[in-house]
Amino acid sequence: MDENKTTLTGQLGQILAEAAAGQAGRADTDMPACLLGGSALRARFESQLKELNADLITMGAQCESAITLAMQALENNDRQAAHKVVCLERELDHQEREIENLCLTLLLRQQPVARDLRLVSAALKMITDMERIGDQAADIASIVIERELQADALVPDLARMADAVIDMVTDSVDAFVRRDLELARSVLDHDDTVDDFFASIRKALIERISTEPGHGEAAIDLLMIAKYLERIGDHAANIAEWVDFSITGSHGEMAP
Repeated sequence: MDENKTTLTGQLGQILAEAAAGQAGRADTDMPACLLGGSALRARFESQLKELNADLITMGAQCESAITLAMQALENNDRQAAHKVVCLERELDHQEREIENLCLTLLLRQQPVARDLRLVSAALKMITDMERIGDQAADIASIVIERELQADALVPDLARMADAVIDMVTDSVDAFVRRDLELARSVLDHDDTVDDFFASIRKALIERISTEPGHGEAAIDLLMIAKYLERIGDHAANIAEWVDFSITGSHGEMAP
């Protein structure tokens, strides 16, 4: 992945700082909703939205880490790194539940309407895709734990494919936080790139199986890993579609 690209982890501090600053002079936002005026209710809602954004960035950063660690484990045959991915997957499950609770609190107590309702509803859908991204990274790690794939057996495009899906995850969550429809739409272009990588890797591995039958099992494992990465790309594209919904109110109709 491009080292100059801002990761979700790098954005988290700024979001948290803004949320903390927004609490200054807002002691009344801890009062029951029925005792708050319209401006105070909105202030509380905005504060909780910042918390939601921060939580989504944290979860997205964990997804980045899980994919990166899974690929490092694969490239270095590092079972310790692979076990870390399994731990991250469990943390993502926990984060999904925490964000789900926050979203339900926003829906039930703040009763948002129109655009705000779409935003919270989209976040609920996004965390499901992010949790599944963690599952796919853990699936890759499981192959590393159970098999012993040699570095010279790896397909060169596999690492580039992983970089592409990490970019997709980063951009899709970033698009939600920034309300950036153009960035969300660019994620779909990257999805086509990931699909092309998968087609190329599949062709290369099929050829390897036919010419080197003794390495057939390893080739099948690598094909499964490529498929897991392709699914991660699909989940990132799903997130981008929910960003479109949160902004425009339409879903599944985003033009690439």
